Amino acid sequence: MSAPPSHPASHESPLQDEIPRWHPARVFFRAHLGGAVRKVPLDAGFSCPNRDGTISRHGCSFCNPAGSGTGLHAQGLDLSIQWQRLVPRALVREPKAKLLAYLQAYTNTHAAPERLRGVLAEVAALPGLSGLCLGTRPDCLDVDGDHARLDILAQAELPFVRLDLGLQSADDAVLAKANRGHGAEVFARAVRAAAARGIFVCVHLVHGLPGAGPEDLVQSVEFLNALPVTAVKFHNLLVCRGTALERQWRAGELVLSGLENYVFELIRALERLRPDICVERVFADAAPGELVAPEWAADKTAALALARREMQRRNTWQGRVGFCPEALPDWSMYYKETA
Repeated sequence: MSAPPSHPASHESPLQDEIPRWHPARVFFRAHLGGAVRKVPLDAGFSCPNRDGTISRHGCSFCNPAGSGTGLHAQGLDLSIQWQRLVPRALVREPKAKLLAYLQAYTNTHAAPERLRGVLAEVAALPGLSGLCLGTRPDCLDVDGDHARLDILAQAELPFVRLDLGLQSADDAVLAKANRGHGAEVFARAVRAAAARGIFVCVHLVHGLPGAGPEDLVQSVEFLNALPVTAVKFHNLLVCRGTALERQWRAGELVLSGLENYVFELIRALERLRPDICVERVFADAAPGELVAPEWAADKTAALALARREMQRRNTWQGRVGFCPEALPDWSMYYKETA
């Protein structure tokens, strides 16, 4: 596969070098919340249908046993105590930042409606809160029923609500290999139903899952371009301790993408991503001590610098293919009506 051609040098300008080449989350949050944002990860003690036997007990192949959580609920700390402990850390670099609670661990709508209402009430009572980001699965939002959990989220007394919703890949065969437990169409229905209730949706995509072809990330972007999503997080595939992927990798059954290849595929995907969708992440994070492979993923700063250099070298940007081919957008233009 040849590298994408550089955009003509005649389109270069000082302004283009000053504006980020993908739509930064800070622009989105400034428009909707009035300033910089810091997320505070909270653990409400939810489980996951892919671990508690509802779907399976094995989990997604890439998911660590802690479900990307802090484990603080298991230590007996309620949400208010977790908030008190973690807020000072979140504000070290940006003392005036807006604070978002991030229900991150496992699947945060996998509970009876009454339990979900109670947790949202606890969150709404947290001091200094500007809103909520909630991680969940599309098949835990009643998309084939009465949408009760989505209605609860929409009716919560919170100034801002966003779902962090895993798609990972738009290819059902790839999702099946990852033991995901749902298909892409369930995800699409969940996004449409959430957007219809005024709930923002951030999509999570992973590059390099077993069975994914070279076009997987681009095809997944094209799939979500047709949906009312507001943000996306791109992740390079990580092999974390205690996962099914670790077993596959140690058995020699998994070939991981190199840094240069990932950056190449990331840029191809960004070029085709709808430009109004903000990009909240382009590289994955592993918790301390959990990363097994690839080694390059441990240096996120260097990887991010390479991605930025490559986009500038090629003079390309988010949405250049099919949306805004002539010039790098001013990302704030997408928020004129909300400002």
